Amino acid sequence: MLSLALALLMVSTLLAGCGSSNTPNGEVNVLNWGEYISDGEDDTMDVIKEFEEQTGIKVNYKVCSDNETLYSNLKQGDSYDVIIPSDYMISRLIEEGMLQKLNFDNIPNFSDVMDNFVNPEYDPTNEYSVPYMWGTVGIIYNTSMISDSITSWSALFDTKYAGQVLMINNSRDAIGVALKYLGYSYNTTDTAELQEAIDLLAQQKADGIVQAKVMDEIFGKMENGEAAIGVYYAGDFLTMQEVNPDLAFVVPSEGSNLFTDAMCIPTSAANKENAEKFINFMCSTDVGLANCEAIGYSTPLQSVYDALDEETRSNPVAYPPDEVLATCEAFTNLPQDILKEFYTDKWLKLGS
Repeated sequence: MLSLALALLMVSTLLAGCGSSNTPNGEVNVLNWGEYISDGEDDTMDVIKEFEEQTGIKVNYKVCSDNETLYSNLKQGDSYDVIIPSDYMISRLIEEGMLQKLNFDNIPNFSDVMDNFVNPEYDPTNEYSVPYMWGTVGIIYNTSMISDSITSWSALFDTKYAGQVLMINNSRDAIGVALKYLGYSYNTTDTAELQEAIDLLAQQKADGIVQAKVMDEIFGKMENGEAAIGVYYAGDFLTMQEVNPDLAFVVPSEGSNLFTDAMCIPTSAANKENAEKFINFMCSTDVGLANCEAIGYSTPLQSVYDALDEETRSNPVAYPPDEVLATCEAFTNLPQDILKEFYTDKWLKLGS
């Protein structure tokens, strides 16, 4: 019995040693959006693999479709060490005590963040977040399928494009599109204005204009010419355009959303120091550059911007001119009653 026990102990020790040699410094659980990191395809840097090799920390990487799903996942108890929500959701998470303050001693690369991304409205004391990427929302359209020059959100509600429109499948963006088309603020709390936006989306559906509500499914549909018009993010348009050069992008004349996505650590995080190491790594120049080149989004890091080629820095989709940015509006956190009535209950009643 003694020899058997000793043998079992030796085996368990060896197995433990094998596991720790693969991940000698623990793990970090990361939740990001789809198509939002350099993953090693097309000779790009595999950012996750590079981090693991440099630090010995195992990355458990998952993706999420939208901010509202991220919020629901956290509320139901899902545990992550690093999340990358958008500005308005960061504000909500701070308000509800769902984020913990960062130790910036562990994130020295924060010093590379451009001044206009420091102390943002959604995190005014800059204690909870580090910006990752930014951009605009606009209309993507296929110039081989549409002869008109699209300039307005009105195209999404025009019956001549019936069955050819892809609407973005999250409540804040979709209702926001309707609000902006109607001439209202993205952040209105006027219930009459919000109801008008809901009614407009219901009519759009009734008129058969919407082919589908999509998130990352838009890549295949627009790249393959399965739909003529879609609503999505500027950075993703640049990726799609590489596959289908017939695609064009416009920030509508009524204005659009200017967003920032930032890295945060939930209060439930089990590996805070590893999370801060991951955030700092993501803010290094070579990694930031690899991510920008792979996903097409715009950087808040000065050294990364300086390292971009002139063609990218002058691209009006990636880095819009001031006159376009002046028409854009950031989302802010809304009152709970407004979120529940319009962005949850009435949005769900609209259906897919």
